[in-house]
Amino acid sequence: MGYIDLHVHSNASDGTLSPTQVVELAAEKGLDAIALTDHDTTAGIEEAVKAAGRTGIELVPGIEFSCVYQETEIHILGLYINIHDPAFSAQLQKLLDIRNQRNEEMIRRFQADGFSITLEDLQAGNPDTVVTRAHFARILAEKGYVSSMDQAFKKYLQYGGKYCLRKEKIAPEHAMRILTDNHSFPSLAHIMQYKLGWAENEKLIAYLKDLGLQGLEVYHSSHNEGQIPRLQQLAKDYGLLPTGGSDFHGANKPDIQIGTGRGGLRLSHYLLEDIKKFRKEQNC
Repeated sequence: MGYIDLHVHSNASDGTLSPTQVVELAAEKGLDAIALTDHDTTAGIEEAVKAAGRTGIELVPGIEFSCVYQETEIHILGLYINIHDPAFSAQLQKLLDIRNQRNEEMIRRFQADGFSITLEDLQAGNPDTVVTRAHFARILAEKGYVSSMDQAFKKYLQYGGKYCLRKEKIAPEHAMRILTDNHSFPSLAHIMQYKLGWAENEKLIAYLKDLGLQGLEVYHSSHNEGQIPRLQQLAKDYGLLPTGGSDFHGANKPDIQIGTGRGGLRLSHYLLEDIKKFRKEQNC
């Protein structure tokens, strides 16, 4: 058994590589399997599946939802998404419509102040991409309005600022219902990024477990060696399977490499085998 990465992004959302390029890079790095988990969209899955068929990599269809839990943004991954489920597709379209309206207003505000930013710029040749703040940051940097994407986020793209409307995020109950109705495998992503503290982490996990949570992303580029044993124990205590991934975004997060994160991430294929076994037992 080799290594896997169950949290990667393509240019179907805020990554910089196409789904095909992501799969080919994973193959080049010697990975056995990856999960494509773009934000609020499965638009890149079919292309990734075709590329995986050519390279021999196992492609897990996935997604990443942004939610609000007690005024904190959290992310929930769905693995083994059924992208052909009409009810699931309808829910995604509603989320996309909300996001598109927000992006149109952001573009209008930038243009009103003399910024040369268009929807075509943001899409960068991929009309199916889900436009995020990272797309705005890239264009602001490319056109010389800022010196870097990081400066773009700090100067123009703070949530609630003049140019960056707050996202209409869904409640965790909504995201979990979408995922459980789809018979996918829901996993809480990168919990340490939320900075809730261990007591609140446990409350969040317990709350989501009651809603059908099945996994916890124990291994992630933002988790350090001191945190992982405690996360492993939390997963065990709540009957959750550990998942893990780099959160690869290509050039938008240049310090994070597919499969290895910031250098020390190596995830055994046995993590994925455990998920498959669990799903088989659940008749999924």
